[in-house]
Amino acid sequence: MKIGYAIASTIDQNLHLQKDALENAGCDKTIVDTISGSVLLRPRLERFKEQLREGNSLVVRRLDRLGRSLKDLISWSAYLEDKGIRLVSLQDSIDTSSSTG
Repeated sequence: MKIGYAIASTIDQNLHLQKDALENAGCDKTIVDTISGSVLLRPRLERFKEQLREGNSLVVRRLDRLGRSLKDLISWSAYLEDKGIRLVSLQDSIDTSSSTG
């Protein structure tokens, strides 16, 4: 199952680009968050993390939607790899299911 994650960092930010990209990528469902991406503890993202299962794909439009720091992104990547969950970043051309991912 492909599950998209979109985040609006501010009230004025438009989610259309993210939602359209995730829909075009074939996501079965999309989780939308409305909290600043600079906040490390995002309750909705943490609940979403618990719903991911082995064989799922977590799809984001860009990596900066998942984390703001390299440390945060490495932590997410390691967590997903340990759980057998694929990470796909559409704009960054990242897909961890392939050797070139």
